[in-house]
Amino acid sequence: MTSSTAGSADKAAGHRKFLVLLLGSIGVVYGDIGTSPLYAFREALRPFSENGVQPEHVIGLISLMVWTLTIIVTFKYVLFLLRADNDGEGGTLSLLALLMKKTGGYMPVLFFAGLIGSALFIGDAMITPALSVMSALEGMKLVTPAFSDYVLPLSAAIMVGLFAIQSKGTEAVAKFFGPITVVWFLAMAWGGMIHIGDDWTILEALNPINALWFITHAGWAGLIVLGAVFLTVTGAEALYADLGHFGRKPISVAWFILVFPALALNYLGQGALVLSNPAAIENPFYLLYPDWALLPMVILATMATVIASQAVITGAFSLARQAVHLGFLPRLMIKFTSETNTGQIYVPAVNMILFIGVLVLIFSFGDSESLATAYGISVTGAMVVTTLMSFQFLRAVRGYSALIAGALLLPLLLIEAVFLAANLLKIHDGGWVPVALAFFIMILMWTWTKGSKYIKDKTARNDIPLEVFIPMIEKESDHSPVVVPGTAIFLTSVPNRTPAVLLHNIKHNHVLHEQNVILTIWTQDKPYVPDRERVEMKRISKRFIRLDITFGYMDEPNVTRALTLCRKAGFKFEIMQTSFYLGRRNLVSTPNTGLPAWQEQIYMALADFAIDPSAYFKLPPNRVVELGEQVAI
Repeated sequence: MTSSTAGSADKAAGHRKFLVLLLGSIGVVYGDIGTSPLYAFREALRPFSENGVQPEHVIGLISLMVWTLTIIVTFKYVLFLLRADNDGEGGTLSLLALLMKKTGGYMPVLFFAGLIGSALFIGDAMITPALSVMSALEGMKLVTPAFSDYVLPLSAAIMVGLFAIQSKGTEAVAKFFGPITVVWFLAMAWGGMIHIGDDWTILEALNPINALWFITHAGWAGLIVLGAVFLTVTGAEALYADLGHFGRKPISVAWFILVFPALALNYLGQGALVLSNPAAIENPFYLLYPDWALLPMVILATMATVIASQAVITGAFSLARQAVHLGFLPRLMIKFTSETNTGQIYVPAVNMILFIGVLVLIFSFGDSESLATAYGISVTGAMVVTTLMSFQFLRAVRGYSALIAGALLLPLLLIEAVFLAANLLKIHDGGWVPVALAFFIMILMWTWTKGSKYIKDKTARNDIPLEVFIPMIEKESDHSPVVVPGTAIFLTSVPNRTPAVLLHNIKHNHVLHEQNVILTIWTQDKPYVPDRERVEMKRISKRFIRLDITFGYMDEPNVTRALTLCRKAGFKFEIMQTSFYLGRRNLVSTPNTGLPAWQEQIYMALADFAIDPSAYFKLPPNRVVELGEQVAI
């Protein structure tokens, strides 16, 4: 094969890979934002429906929607934030991890900003499936009014099926996501195009002056409506969160060639339809389509909303894994559902919490109209947090001055702050739900981080330094422990201190292995750590070795596999003659010490919720020895 032929083959393979990523990004990344036309314009028009909708209101609203998509999604996410990656990974916690590496002075602020952003995303992951699926199924009311009584139970049934299949993995289903979503966007573009001609004045919405006019002339009702307008960009955070799965170029190209044009055409079509037929305000999305296409569109919309739901559920799994590795949550069971794609994971605890939350939202709110009022706060809040963190990114990573960074981000922050204020007006009308969810999740993550640091510092103070302990224990005397064959690996989070489990083993069993390893597992502030940087080994005495194993926060923490890398560095061991010693802590609440009483109870509950360390670190179950100790918190 000639070099030119080989080059052509590589180029063709590269094109195929890009097309696969492009199709996948349309299905996964844009699944959520692609369902917004189902309810956004309808909810935005509702406050004006009692007194009759005026043409200037329709044009102003559509202008706001189109330019909100342009400014927030195109400028902020596609053109800017997709470049703010942490070794290829995106999302609130990835950005936090990046900033934690680069800065130290603003750590508390950054920490709480990251917690708030991630907590709001979890709330979003509960509301999105409930709202999207109910909005899609409510289209059946137009086919037959008798279907009204079945919206709730059918929505719940779809959710049961969706969450039940999460443990199987999304690899097989994912192949259908892209094509279905492509058809969905093309159908939305078609529905919009056939109605734009109903009233050509809708094209005036492309002029941003009409958006500004609406904001300044619509009065108090206009401010309330802004909350519904922001529903057009729900799912925008997925662009950033899924950066590591698809890459910047496929996500960007998909937005410009298909997603943005389809959304803009659909909103323009809905606006033209309402201008020509004000009665269409009841459900402007479904009324875009002829009667023969109504049932297929309901079915297609339901499939699209399930895909959108899958996207945020998967995002919640990824966020939970990042939070665990960064120390914000206890070690949760994480199952990998693909042998080739480490991004495809299943977190049973998160899946169960989301499932219960979604069912509660469906039956407590009853319809998409009521739930839509609760939706915007979590989305706008998460976006404001991301913008504030972007300020520090421009300063610490890109080297911009505070003045320039502020000048670049202030217009965007003001726009998002106005939208957030508009959504906060709906606190009493269901908006408290995402706020309460986010607050609860933030308290959990803050408590776990604070409690873990307290226990780590406390045990470190009481432990004996290794440089003192090792000479003492290796000294020959009548009281020396019996040396037995094999290798003992002691896990500890403080590498320069003697692990408590080692002290307990010698105290109770009076034995010392021929080879002893003090193992510390680290998680870096980057997604992946290459194998050449995975292990670091140092011999500290005849019988003791200090071993550090490092994972990225997106890596699978498989200690057994990492140990095989030590053989190249001269660490010889037989796995069947190796014992892993773990300390099991029994936490005891003590008044007036450490954490406040209420946080002690939360921390102890979270600790009980955590997975066994041997399972989390993939240790061979028949080679693990656990020794318990009581720890007062």
